[in-house]
Amino acid sequence: MGYNGRVEYADARKMRVRNKTYYRFLHWPIWIWVFFLAPGPLTFSLFAHGFGSYNSLWLALVLIGTGIAGFYGQLPGVEPAPYILRFDEDRPNPLYRKVCYTFAWNAVLSFALLNLAGLVIAVVSGVWLMKQLYQYAYLPLCALILLLGAAGLLPRVGRSTKGEGVERRYFYGSVWAVTTAQTLLLLLWKALPRGEPGDLIKLIVFAGTLAFMGTLAWRGILPRTRPILPGEIMVD
Repeated sequence: MGYNGRVEYADARKMRVRNKTYYRFLHWPIWIWVFFLAPGPLTFSLFAHGFGSYNSLWLALVLIGTGIAGFYGQLPGVEPAPYILRFDEDRPNPLYRKVCYTFAWNAVLSFALLNLAGLVIAVVSGVWLMKQLYQYAYLPLCALILLLGAAGLLPRVGRSTKGEGVERRYFYGSVWAVTTAQTLLLLLWKALPRGEPGDLIKLIVFAGTLAFMGTLAWRGILPRTRPILPGEIMVD
């Protein structure tokens, strides 16, 4: 299916040769959240039972690790200067970008897929198995995504940055869709009781939001979801 949505042109984007301090600092919490979510069963425990001692310990480790990486410019968006200046330029993709975006894909995909599976099971069988899904299915799914990232088969984690102008829209579109759907699901989880028709409403809203936001992203309506056509020097 051909793309007929909105596009951006490289030569129309403002040139930026360095990242301002506030810009770098505002990107740090993104990577804190990405790596904080990495141990899925621990994250499930957080939302099910509240912030525990293990969550606090892991958060401290993540703060230290990402803080050090950010200080040395080894987090996307936290670099002193943008790495990508031409979206069509065949440059090596740095290791820190590949690692960070692989774990970001894990945060985006694993939780959305497991929550969707849990909702479907609950609606079909009337039994909630979210704890079991996160206990037994999260690690294999996470491992699969990490392997795909290591092989360079995920957007933004390949060996080259040549396809960045298009690959970025897949990433940000997924982030928009999953973040919005997960937020609505959390609100419904608190507001609606378990069982019919509450479970069915949760499933419809969650799946519908994924589809709706995905459509907006595909059409380039959401921020950073328009393909960037190559041209003059520019900045991501």
